[in-house]
Amino acid sequence: MQRPFLILAILMVLAGLAYLLWGGLEENMVYFVTPSELRVKGEGAVLVPVRLGGVVKPDSVRMNGAVLTFDLTDDIQTIGVTTTKAPPQMFQEGMGVVVEGSLQPGGRFLAERLMIKHGNEYRPPATGEMPQEIYKSLERESDR
Repeated sequence: MQRPFLILAILMVLAGLAYLLWGGLEENMVYFVTPSELRVKGEGAVLVPVRLGGVVKPDSVRMNGAVLTFDLTDDIQTIGVTTTKAPPQMFQEGMGVVVEGSLQPGGRFLAERLMIKHGNEYRPPATGEMPQEIYKSLERESDR
């Protein structure tokens, strides 16, 4: 009597794992498109919520009051981005970013959220070392 229950329980666990691996995870993954991929979609991409990822083009960042504008590129295509959201503290030119929002009829991307790409390396400050010194060393490494 317990053997059929055990087999049924094992099958249910395997079915749950299969769902997570092939179905559930795929539905919950959030991808971003590059400027080139967004341009290929043409008019079908206008006003459709999407995540756009690329690199902030050098010499393109402008702050006019509460409005931040910059160009996002994948080295093939460039899309102008406008947002009224405050950028993260480490936001800078040449940095990888992902923005959430939609392409507007005029061709600019209106961002509702701005996220920066940063290294996954973390080390706490050494005794007597100021966090600003670590930040400066990370900036030097990213400039290479």
